[in-house]
Amino acid sequence: MKVGIISGSHRINSQSIKIARWVENRLTSLALTQRVYTLELATANIPFWDEGMWNGEEKWKSIWSKHSTELTTCDAFVIIAPEYGGMVPPALKNIFLLCSNQELAHKPALIVGVSAGRSGSYPIVELRMSGYKNTRICYLPDHMIIREAEKMFLAEEPQSPVETDVRARLDYFLRVLKEYAKALSTVRASGVIDTKSFPNGL
Repeated sequence: MKVGIISGSHRINSQSIKIARWVENRLTSLALTQRVYTLELATANIPFWDEGMWNGEEKWKSIWSKHSTELTTCDAFVIIAPEYGGMVPPALKNIFLLCSNQELAHKPALIVGVSAGRSGSYPIVELRMSGYKNTRICYLPDHMIIREAEKMFLAEEPQSPVETDVRARLDYFLRVLKEYAKALSTVRASGVIDTKSFPNGL
């Protein structure tokens, strides 16, 4: 199994990538996956969508093809979504525009909201409301919000009862993600998926 982690922050050395690296380590230490691919949007230099993507321009083939291949070969995803002014960061929304109906389709994803303060819920709502229509990504019923993120994951052991709970919940949700990945693999292999006749959702 291969899990893709998308770190949605535009900022270098962000709290989002810190959390993404922690998730990487947990997936490995809990033996939940054989491979992890982390897409850090702050350093990936992926431009914003334009219609050249539809026209097959060479620029987009060279920029996007390696990321597309990595995402397509993933079985499940962890989406790290920091809150930018109460919204999902533009670079993260851009990924959903660039993905066709193959990279994310019928694969489970755990949303992990990130906030420097006590907020962080709006990106969860936004991702659940949009972004899935044409990509067909399947969000888990559960999600995480890591509030006061600067205080989290600073040491090997949790530094507060709150962090203890956060770590326990994340471990649980990552285990659930693995089971969803196994279940949805049978959907993709069933032969019933027809993206040629029905390329876009309603």
